[in-house]
Amino acid sequence: MAKPGEKSNLLFPSIARCASIRREKDTVVADMDGTLLRGRSSFPYFALVAFEVGGVFRLLFLLLVSPMAGILYYFISESAGIRALIFASFVGMKVSDIESLARAVLPKFYSSDLHPEAWRVFSSCGKRCVLTANPRIMVEPFLKDYLGADTVIGTEIDVFKGRATGWVKNPGILVGQNKADALVNAFKDEPMPNIALGDRKTDYPFMRLCKEAYVVPAEPEVKPVNLDKLPKPIVFHDGRLVQKPTPFMALLIILWIPVGFLLACLRIAAGSLLPMPLVYYAFWALGVRVYIKGNPPAPAKKSIGQNGVLFICSHRSLLDPIFLSTALGRPVAAVTYSVSRLSEIISPIKTARLSRDRAADASMMKKLLQEGDLVICPEGTTCREPFLLRFSALFAELTDELVPVAMSNKMSMFHGTTAMGWKGMDPFYFFMNPSPAYEVTFLNKLPYDLTCSGGRSSHEVANYIQRMIAASLSYECTNFTRKDKYRALAGNDGTVGQKPNKFLGC
Repeated sequence: MAKPGEKSNLLFPSIARCASIRREKDTVVADMDGTLLRGRSSFPYFALVAFEVGGVFRLLFLLLVSPMAGILYYFISESAGIRALIFASFVGMKVSDIESLARAVLPKFYSSDLHPEAWRVFSSCGKRCVLTANPRIMVEPFLKDYLGADTVIGTEIDVFKGRATGWVKNPGILVGQNKADALVNAFKDEPMPNIALGDRKTDYPFMRLCKEAYVVPAEPEVKPVNLDKLPKPIVFHDGRLVQKPTPFMALLIILWIPVGFLLACLRIAAGSLLPMPLVYYAFWALGVRVYIKGNPPAPAKKSIGQNGVLFICSHRSLLDPIFLSTALGRPVAAVTYSVSRLSEIISPIKTARLSRDRAADASMMKKLLQEGDLVICPEGTTCREPFLLRFSALFAELTDELVPVAMSNKMSMFHGTTAMGWKGMDPFYFFMNPSPAYEVTFLNKLPYDLTCSGGRSSHEVANYIQRMIAASLSYECTNFTRKDKYRALAGNDGTVGQKPNKFLGC
């Protein structure tokens, strides 16, 4: 958070004048908001904590407190304003939930706001330290895992019986002289950093301790660093919010949720109760866009003993089979895993649960194919980013009638997937978006000579279809699996029966 009209002091040169070559042996220390990040306000990240962990009422509380925090910041001190934001966001929350959010949600938003000049200098140095007024518990996973920071020094929150009290530990908020003292304490047994990066007057005390110091100016506005330039790509992330919740966006979310939930119920009822040939038109009338590309195959003819087609889909949400059925104009059975009972109850199509027993699952899916068409998502779990996870090869052994389908969706306010929250709310959050969209692209049926009966191994077939779908969507193939996702986001391997650390508000 920056005071209105605050100017850069000419005591230090602009970061544009800092060389970034031959810095491998240098140590850099940088502030976060306004320095490593383009944005000087920390409100959006506190708002993410408030909503994703505490729910909409905690977000409302933070929004009501934020004007007071601004007044305290401007008329009292930066420390007082940040204390108010920390209290409103953290009081009463489980520390384990905050840690989970910092690992699974915040990195996506932080990485989209990385300052290019600050990153140019920061990434060129051999040892990297971040000194910030933000609570360390919020920022440390992103800074260490994605920016390669060696040391993170931030404000420490007070904890009682595993819950945040809303207060902070001594020496309080790390601003001004507190920052300088913390830096001296951290480097008491080694030389002080060679380079210091900051953006405001309260950074100057620690900047003066370093051999070189540079200011990151607030003007002009710069574009963020491209995500492909980060040391580690962000493949998995969680949380419900699509956009960074600025104060205006936070207010819009709060006002929209009651309206959006009623609209979601209406859209779900239309999809569940209407005949499938009418669902496409009902969705369009209710603001849900469905785009269909390619030529879908005709339904199997049971009268002549013809088995169904196995549709192989990329996995964007649990609604993939429903939108596939909408595009076909007929219900298609789907196999599922770890889907909530509520989602099964409201589903307009037949669903069958996988047991993760290979022989039993293969037998069950063969029976379903004898009854008609079947859809499967061999990634085993959803991925939000433009990546495809590794395809399980079992489907290739079931039939030679394989039709790849590239699924993609667009949401403007809420994500319709979760790894850490209650999955029963996934369809509601998707349909709560003002105008959600799905694009269903039917690719060519797999030629016989590329199937298992044509002499290919099941893994060759699975990898080929993965590449086909990825090329259609301009996505990247990966070897990540369901277990990789859940270990990264929820602290388990995604097996039914395990309980992740859940957000309180999902």
